[in-house]
Amino acid sequence: MKSLEYIAAALEGYDPQALPAHTVNAFLTQLVPTPTRTETIPLLQALGRVLADDVICPINVPDHDNSAMDGYAFDGRQLRANAPLSLRVVGTARAGAAYGGTVGAGQCVKIMTGAVMPAGLDTVVPQELVTAGDGAVTLAPGVVGCGDNRRFAGEDLRRGSAALTRGARITPAALGLIASLGLAEVRVFARLRVAYFSTGDEILSLGEAPREGAVFDSNRYTVFGMLQRMGIDVLDLGVVPDQPAALEAAFSRAAREADATITSGGVSVGEADHTKAMMRKLACSAPDGSGGGVVFWRIAMRPGRPMAVGRIGHKPLFGLPGNPVAVMVTFLAFVRPALWQMMGADANEPPLLQARSSEAIRKKPGRTEYQRAIVSSDSAGALTVRTTGQQGSGVLRSMVQANGLLVLAHDQGNIQVGDTVSVMLFDGVM
Repeated sequence: MKSLEYIAAALEGYDPQALPAHTVNAFLTQLVPTPTRTETIPLLQALGRVLADDVICPINVPDHDNSAMDGYAFDGRQLRANAPLSLRVVGTARAGAAYGGTVGAGQCVKIMTGAVMPAGLDTVVPQELVTAGDGAVTLAPGVVGCGDNRRFAGEDLRRGSAALTRGARITPAALGLIASLGLAEVRVFARLRVAYFSTGDEILSLGEAPREGAVFDSNRYTVFGMLQRMGIDVLDLGVVPDQPAALEAAFSRAAREADATITSGGVSVGEADHTKAMMRKLACSAPDGSGGGVVFWRIAMRPGRPMAVGRIGHKPLFGLPGNPVAVMVTFLAFVRPALWQMMGADANEPPLLQARSSEAIRKKPGRTEYQRAIVSSDSAGALTVRTTGQQGSGVLRSMVQANGLLVLAHDQGNIQVGDTVSVMLFDGVM
C-alpha cells in the first residue's frame, strides 16, 4: 500500500496549503483501495450494484431470425423495381408459434412482430403498406427492399460475447438485458459500508432543545442521503462533541465496523483542535503499521476550502468542512468518485455538460468554483445556465433550488453572458 507521503511526492506541484481541485482526485485515486469481496445475488436485488464479473451471453439475442414488425413475410428476390407484387397468404406466424409449413413462389405468410421468420423468407412488408383482399396482398413497387424489416439471430448479442463488463453499474436497463439472457443471478462486489458523524459542541441533534449559538445538524442528513443514493450502507454515529474521549470512541468504532469514515467539521483553521489531533493519533497508530496517516488540505476551490484525508489502517478517512454547502460540494467533487472506485465501478465521476451562461459571473483565476445553478433549455433546445443567486457556503436553501453545479475551472476568469461553461447535473446524484 502506498503511503500518503509517496502519493503526494508523485503529484506534480503538490502543495497541501494551495491544492488544485484536480489534484485532489488524482491523490484519492491512489489512496483508496479497490474491492475484493464479492457475492452472488438474485437479479431483482441487483439494481445499483457493481458487476464483479463480465456478464457472458449464454445464448444469441435474438436467438432466431425474426420479424421487426407486423406484416407479411416473403422471399424478397421476387421484388421488381417497376412492377407491383401480388402474393397469396398461406399461413400465419406468431411470436412463440412459428409457421411450420413451406412457402413457395408467389406466396407469403402473415407475421407478427418477434415471430420466427419461416425458412426461405427474408423480407417483411408492413401490413399498412399492402392492399389486402380475397386471401392475397399486393405491394406497390418500391415500398420495401429485399431484406427489409428482418432481425437476425445474434444481431443484439452473440453467444460467448460480453453483454456487460466488470465494473458496470447495474441500471434498470441492465436488469432487463441480463434477464433477456435467462440469467437469474449475478455476481457483484459486496456492498460498501461507510461510517459518518458530525463534530462540534455547537451541533444539535434533532429533538434537542435549541440553545444560543447552536445549530441543528443538517450535514448528517445530506451525507446520509448522498450515501444512500449510491447504494451504500451507512453507519450513522450521530453528533460527536469536541471531546477527546468521545472522538476517539467514534473514530475507533468507525474504523472497526466500516470500510471508510466520513466526518464533517473540525478541519478548518481556528476550529477546536481535538478533531484534528484525534485524526492524527488514530490514523498514525494503526496496530498493523499499515501506512495510516492523515493530511490537512487547503484546496483552491470555493466553497469547501478545508479538507482532511487519510487512512486509519487500510481504511480511508474523509474529513469534510462543516458548512452545509461545502460538505455537499466536496462530497460530490471528491468523495463520491473515490467511493465509486472502492465499490469497483469503472466510471466514477458524473459527466460535465456544456451550457451557455445567461448571466455575467465574476471569477478569480487560481481556484475552482462550484456554483449552485439552474440548468434549462432555451427555445432552440440548447442548454443554458444561471446561478441561484447568493453563493454563501451556509445557504443550504440554494442546494434545494439548484438542479446542478456550474463548474468554473481553476484557470478560468470572469464569465460573460453567452459564454460556454461546464455544468454537473444533480439528477441521480443528489
